[in-house]
Amino acid sequence: MASAAASSSSSQRRYDVFLSFRGEDTRNNFTAHLLKELRTKGIDTFIDEERLETGQVISPALVAAIESSKLSIIVLSENYASSRWCLEELVKILECKRTRGQRVLPIFYDVDPSDVRNHRGKFGEALAKHDVNLRNMDRVPIWRVALTEVANLSGRDSRNKNEATFIEEIASFIFHEKINMAQSDTAEDLVGIDSRLCEIEPLLCLKAADVRIIGIWGMSGIGKTTLAGAIFERFRNQFEGCVFFENVGTELEREGIEGLQEKLLSKILGLKNLSLTGRPSIKAALGSKKVLIVLDNVKDQMIIEKIAKKRDWFGVGSRIIITTTNKNVLRTHEVKEIYEVKKFDGDEAMKLFSRYAFKQDHPRKDFVELSKSIIACTHGLPLAIKLLGDLLFEKSKHEWESKLDKLNKDLKLGINCLQMSYNELNDDEQCLFLDIACFFKGEDIDYVAKILDNHNRCPIDGIHALVDKSLITISGNKLQMHDLLQEMGREVVCQKSQEPGKRTRLWKHEDISLVLKNNKVTTKSKYFSFHT
Repeated sequence: MASAAASSSSSQRRYDVFLSFRGEDTRNNFTAHLLKELRTKGIDTFIDEERLETGQVISPALVAAIESSKLSIIVLSENYASSRWCLEELVKILECKRTRGQRVLPIFYDVDPSDVRNHRGKFGEALAKHDVNLRNMDRVPIWRVALTEVANLSGRDSRNKNEATFIEEIASFIFHEKINMAQSDTAEDLVGIDSRLCEIEPLLCLKAADVRIIGIWGMSGIGKTTLAGAIFERFRNQFEGCVFFENVGTELEREGIEGLQEKLLSKILGLKNLSLTGRPSIKAALGSKKVLIVLDNVKDQMIIEKIAKKRDWFGVGSRIIITTTNKNVLRTHEVKEIYEVKKFDGDEAMKLFSRYAFKQDHPRKDFVELSKSIIACTHGLPLAIKLLGDLLFEKSKHEWESKLDKLNKDLKLGINCLQMSYNELNDDEQCLFLDIACFFKGEDIDYVAKILDNHNRCPIDGIHALVDKSLITISGNKLQMHDLLQEMGREVVCQKSQEPGKRTRLWKHEDISLVLKNNKVTTKSKYFSFHT
């Protein structure tokens, strides 16, 4: 099951870069240094760490990684063509270029591009050896075409270059490519984001040389994280270092405050194994560096106290963005620039709903009035708009009317409209949703798959179903869930019984302690876990 999980998660995760290279040539020198520089710049890069290059075809996991990457870098070293594995990677990469619009950057590492193009020198010798191997004969013509094609692309030639400078140039180029792609994606996919960016830009005042802390404030589910992410992607290239701590409270629980500080510096400086002794270390490390830091979903004031209490901890021009539902957190730390995120209404709400319910920017003519009625039930909450749109996709008009009637009744009873999406899940999907809400938010998908598989369950299909229904997301191979949905899921568990010992899941330390102390576990659930 673990291997299946790995394959499935690879296909879910989107990488910035897939790095193809001949291990024996460059693993411990050029490729290692390039990888370090890419990751230092925040470029999510897939590399085959093992690089065993065994077998006749590349593994399904590598195929999935290539397909899910936005850009591929191919390090064409002198022995690249001697590896069937590398040549098959090359063929797959060029296929993705044609069919998926993937960008490709060839790097000619101490080789002449014309030798690659015309199959001369080491490249010609390697192809000749492949040609006499019966099992390769049908593939050699395909590899020849691929080598010619990649050599004709605009690439980078390492000859007569300082390697450190050469690597920095490549990483900077990839970084700007990533920013350009992110800006394009933002403009195309995020409803209402441009107007909100225009409103918040004067608060950011990026041309000013002072250090600013900007608050993004609003109710849960209103789009604070989405807005902060759009700011981060659009402007990060104007800073010397940047880090985005999504749901920083969860990071605090997992890492502790010193771990959070170490992670901050590790991401910005590209260093590992840091050991901190307190606040002065942040000032010493970042006091002369222009940085962009996003602290998302701040609930504990200690986070700001330990990470960004004083502006002189950061270099001139730095910007720290804090998203929160509690305006007092911002007032306590004298944050003057505060942007309140407004609810969706009118055209924006309809456009967002239509993208999920109809997969287009506007509703079908015969569904306009029904769409308005459904949107009214969401009170302009983007999360609710998305979930209900997903729920109603490809449903008949009669089903829409039935769902609207039930939604209105539920609202009168005080039932959160988000719960309708949960109620529509089958039993296994509901069970998985509650497991994630209670125990596994922020955990690695492969770890979760292994744990749940040990309980004779098949979680991968269920995870994909929850992703498709907008109930969870996968980011950095970790399961993520909006706070509102997590709260709703935990409330569902608590509603089953006022007595902790009769609940199917326990996650609060005090409840677990009470149940173990009194030995009052009376639940008949087939799946019962303690998570401490």
